[in-house]
Amino acid sequence: MRKVVSALVVALALSSAAHAADWPTRTITMINPFAAGGPNDVVARLFAQRMGEILGQSVIIENVGGAGGMNGADRVAKAAPDGYTFLLGTVGTQAQNQSLFKKPAYNSVTDFAPVALMVEAPLVLVARRDLPVRDMKEFVAYGKANKDKMQFASAGTGSAIHLGCALVNMVTGLDIVHVPYRGANPAMQDLMGGRVDYLCDIITTAKPQIDAGTVKPIAILTRERSKVLPDVPTAIEQGFDVEAYTWNAFFLPKGTPEPIVQELNRATVEAMKTPAVREKLESAGLVFVSDDRTTPEYLAEFVQSEIVKWAAPIKAGNISVD
Repeated sequence: MRKVVSALVVALALSSAAHAADWPTRTITMINPFAAGGPNDVVARLFAQRMGEILGQSVIIENVGGAGGMNGADRVAKAAPDGYTFLLGTVGTQAQNQSLFKKPAYNSVTDFAPVALMVEAPLVLVARRDLPVRDMKEFVAYGKANKDKMQFASAGTGSAIHLGCALVNMVTGLDIVHVPYRGANPAMQDLMGGRVDYLCDIITTAKPQIDAGTVKPIAILTRERSKVLPDVPTAIEQGFDVEAYTWNAFFLPKGTPEPIVQELNRATVEAMKTPAVREKLESAGLVFVSDDRTTPEYLAEFVQSEIVKWAAPIKAGNISVD
């Protein structure tokens, strides 16, 4: 009996390996866990087109929004582990949602096969243009002296923009009223109109307003200055240990054969090195990660560290979306 079972196990393993070796033989679906038209769409379109060329099969994009990206991510977590459905994950879907929701639909550590981390998008702390501060120290001092009069905006409770400012507030000791909006655009509009005091926006949408002078940049929330906003100092160089950025990475369902994971990783890394892809995303302010950070092993550890990192401001701010 044991010999029969062993033979079946071997046969299944060989069959799985054979299917993995043939992959892909048909169209692949990339799940973007947010509605069409958002910042993720640019990343999705560029990578889908180039990876389709590399893999020799079409990569189509399916937008599955809702629940802060959880609906789309859950679709991938429960998909067949055959390599034909994968997730364009974010800091929200894979890290922040694990603490924002009391009962997340999935475990982002155990329910996915990490593929590759690709890009990071810095957050920028911007203030209304007539706020009487010039840098982080003045901003913090003003915030503490006027906390009862100030408000900060976000794209909604639990959004990356909200949590970026929650991290700023935690590190600096600020206690400011949060005003959630239905999206980043209306939040930015009210900041430009002086109806709220500050916002921690993604660089791709903050840069045009900074360039136009309609908002005042206070700090880039990454360790290094941005190449597209070189005159804006980081919070860290101003003496405040705040590092907040969004990121994108690919994930397959748990149990996907290792050869498929490696092949999708290879295609991702090759797409990252494509000049047209790099130029488009870097011009928008996104930063490609270094080669040593593109492995599945690195991404697995990175996700765990990001869950821990973002749990702190979520707990400190008593933030929940359910």
